[in-house]
Amino acid sequence: MNRKQNGFSLVEVLVSMVILVIGLIGVFNLHIVAKRGSFESFQQTQASYFAIDIINRMKLNRSQLAGYAGTYAGNLSEPSQSCDVALIVGGGSGGIVCTNIETRSWDLYNWEQLMNGAGETKNTRSIGGLDTPTACIQVSGAGDVLVAITWRGIREVSDGAENSDDFIKSCGTSNKRRRAYSINTVII
Repeated sequence: MNRKQNGFSLVEVLVSMVILVIGLIGVFNLHIVAKRGSFESFQQTQASYFAIDIINRMKLNRSQLAGYAGTYAGNLSEPSQSCDVALIVGGGSGGIVCTNIETRSWDLYNWEQLMNGAGETKNTRSIGGLDTPTACIQVSGAGDVLVAITWRGIREVSDGAENSDDFIKSCGTSNKRRRAYSINTVII
């Protein structure tokens, strides 16, 4: 008796299902790794934006350049007056809307809030900034400015400031999830 076998046996179907599931798990893991990498890249871009933002604010308020130096981790209190730039309205000292010092205070407060995500909220929770950022500004010489921003990354890799100079190393808390971005410029 010769019988012809048509179709697949149950064992063949199970083996092919196992191979398919293993492949799908691999694709799913690849997707997770890509999402994490994309988020890390986004955080780096945000840090770059925040560093350039404070440098531009400092350029607009050169007379207070030394006053911008310090470490900022989100604990500045809101100034009594909000100022985007120091304006003189109507000429003379009687028409001053914001002094340079008030503008500096507003710049630093507003900058800290942006880094902490206050510009983007969901259900009163800040979600748009960096994860536990710390920013350090060093002003020296004739307008030499170093801005360093550190934040917490998604996974442990290495300390992002480990091979940097002492000023950048001292910015933020040292750990294997710390990421660092710094920019050195001159404001004249």
